[in-house]
Amino acid sequence: MQVILLEKVANLGNLGDVVRVKDGFARNFLIPQRKARRATETAIADFEARRAELEKVAQEKLSACQAVGEKLKGQIIEIHQKAGVDGRLFGSVTNHDISDSLVQKGFTIEKGAVRLPNGPLKAVGEYPIAIALHTDVVVDVMVKVIGEQA
Repeated sequence: MQVILLEKVANLGNLGDVVRVKDGFARNFLIPQRKARRATETAIADFEARRAELEKVAQEKLSACQAVGEKLKGQIIEIHQKAGVDGRLFGSVTNHDISDSLVQKGFTIEKGAVRLPNGPLKAVGEYPIAIALHTDVVVDVMVKVIGEQA
């Protein structure tokens, strides 16, 4: 299916690009999330008429994410979990736990923005974590997992 992108999508294209994607990806993700529209002639003409407005909205969104990224850069997030004497956690620290800690600090971060490349954290220690606020704004923070004796 051909769609026209209404915002920048990672590994797919930029605002206004007409790209071919699988039907399910378009129907189940891009169109419901308002990231794309079917690339019909009327949709393309409508997009061209609204292009300046959409670019302005995208730029405002990017600048807002960059501002949050500057505040977030260098933050150290402490998470307390029950752990055994050898430093392994009972359970694990997930992206949901990290986003909850950031919300408590005053940031509005969704759990999908937290990138854990090696999966959930399962041991006590310090871990560098990437937070993807926008496709162009990725900030590194330090997560310090502190073990509590059960």
